[in-house]
Amino acid sequence: MIPSAPWLFSAILLSFSIVSAAENPQVPIHIEADRMVSQEQDNSVIFTGNVDARQGELLIRTDEMTVYYVQDDSGREKKGAGEVNKLICKGNVQISQGDWLGTGHRMDYYAKDRKVILSGDAKGWQGQNMVAGKTITYFLDEGRSIVEGPVSADAATDKGKSKSGRVKAVIHPDAAKK
Repeated sequence: MIPSAPWLFSAILLSFSIVSAAENPQVPIHIEADRMVSQEQDNSVIFTGNVDARQGELLIRTDEMTVYYVQDDSGREKKGAGEVNKLICKGNVQISQGDWLGTGHRMDYYAKDRKVILSGDAKGWQGQNMVAGKTITYFLDEGRSIVEGPVSADAATDKGKSKSGRVKAVIHPDAAKK
């Protein structure tokens, strides 16, 4: 029996607090990038160029990260709250913690729905175990994920022998014992 996808994303469930500092205000968020642009009209901040965001052991690396803040009733950012509405990462996305790593061309996080979507040749590893698809959607509060195909021909270890339109998974039975 193949284990369900939540085994692969349990690290996200426990540690995806970088996208919502309000969940764990004691742990500071460190973001470094080549450039930062604040856009008050959109209630957003864009970080571009070698973006490196860390909170505790959680690390997100990407080419571009846009953080959208919650607006108050007047349409303005809630002053002093810093509550994140959504987070969009584009280009060479890597999110990791411990032995868990997720990659893709894009990552969207929706705070209200507590949903993460990793897309564009999305892959996730926990140790040696891997799952790949066009998109990986994870519902944080439900502990449930959906992996959808197609993937590129070399996404799995069979290099060119895979069929397009299918989800790929590589499970190492002994990996859980280590």
